[in-house]
Amino acid sequence: MSRTDRASLLIHDDAATVFAALTDRDALAAWLPPKGMHGRFERFDMREGGSFRLVLTYEDAGGAPGKTSADADVSEVHIAQLVPGERVVHEVDFESDDPAFQGTMRMEWTVRSTAEGADVEIVARNVPSGVRARDHAAGLTSSLANLAALLEP
Repeated sequence: MSRTDRASLLIHDDAATVFAALTDRDALAAWLPPKGMHGRFERFDMREGGSFRLVLTYEDAGGAPGKTSADADVSEVHIAQLVPGERVVHEVDFESDDPAFQGTMRMEWTVRSTAEGADVEIVARNVPSGVRARDHAAGLTSSLANLAALLEP
């Protein structure tokens, strides 16, 4: 049985600016890594049909061993859909020898304009069993908080 995880946050900035931060290489590198990690792109082609390779490295791997190595999570991400200003869909494959991290996770990022700014929702479908629900929720929430911190005055 596959699992679906969700997170959302109201960002007090306009939807166009928020969407731009979902698709810009430098912005993504700044806000996407959750607390306790930093990230870098080895390749980046943000367009429908494009892809990127992301390396997330733990600042302290002692309590959170990586999926790819002791201190890192590496993922290959295919851009399955890109609707400018509204939606980006990532198909994520973790580089791991552990079968618990195998399979393609689909992450749907949606931006909706509101009177207060923009509501950003993440829906992660087919989350690999090795990704603990509590850890994933904390990571998604942390990334959204980083996005808000980057964009809000």
